[in-house]
Amino acid sequence: MRKGIPQEILVAPDSFKGTLSAAEVAHALGEGLLAGGRPVSLCPVADGGEGTLEVLRAPLGLELVEAEVSDPLGRPVRAAFGLGGGVAVVEMARASGLGLVARADRDPVAASSAGTGELIRAAAAAGARRILVAAGGSATTDGGQGAIQAIGRLPGGVSLTVLCDVTTPYERAATVFGPQKGAGPVAVTQLTERLHALAAQLPRDPRGVAMTGAAGGLAGGLWAACGAELRAGAPHVLELLGFDRRMRAARAVVVGEGRLDRQTLAGKIAGEIATRARQAGVPAHAVVGENALDRFDQRILDLQVILEAGSPAALVTAGRELAARI
Repeated sequence: MRKGIPQEILVAPDSFKGTLSAAEVAHALGEGLLAGGRPVSLCPVADGGEGTLEVLRAPLGLELVEAEVSDPLGRPVRAAFGLGGGVAVVEMARASGLGLVARADRDPVAASSAGTGELIRAAAAAGARRILVAAGGSATTDGGQGAIQAIGRLPGGVSLTVLCDVTTPYERAATVFGPQKGAGPVAVTQLTERLHALAAQLPRDPRGVAMTGAAGGLAGGLWAACGAELRAGAPHVLELLGFDRRMRAARAVVVGEGRLDRQTLAGKIAGEIATRARQAGVPAHAVVGENALDRFDQRILDLQVILEAGSPAALVTAGRELAARI
């Protein structure tokens, strides 16, 4: 049992992808909770994919540094990474993301991760000694080949950590994620064959290793060719945010994401937080764009209240309602 009854509500949403950033969700919910008389602590979160740089920027004291790199189709694009205290955060989606390519131009076979490699190289050149690569939201399934070629040799003393939001192994990357990037059955077969061929040429074989299939195999390529450490993104981001300490000091925690569904139970950060809250005896609530969980799965997460809200105004209203129910 926790001693005393803390008053502060910890607001820890992920982004509502494609609509609102994690910070925007947190601020809207916080506004509603404050209007309802509840003190709040805002803690926007991310799972190690898209949005991770924004979430970690303030806690890690990162400055944004821009570089010109290649987008997935080789076109020049300005992309930022975060740098501070010898640590850099490189977000793959900013250089090699699916959002950089118009739907009509998507080419899952030609798409390259070279821009992410260029961003990693720029971070090392700027003085980073530990580079966190947020692998998610990619347009690529090149097994990291483009990035490996762009990086070349990293300076001595520079380490890579890839934050992964899936456990898929390298050889399954095209089958599992290729269709999301525009790959039909023929392209999936071609991409899978290419992954197997590349794996056989790498210094160590990433096939069969959990998380190596993240970001179209970028994680496995960097693991095999650059000695990168692979970490589950959600737990590592929460560690960097000092989340557990903040959660234990809170009266309750509020999670949020665009869609609450079975994937939430399989490693998404809202599920990770709900599990930690249950284990710590802290009540957990959720405000989501859409709730697609059945009652049984809701009981697994032990969420006390689940509200739907898809716009800033609706989130403020949901915050007020939560304030009355917590």
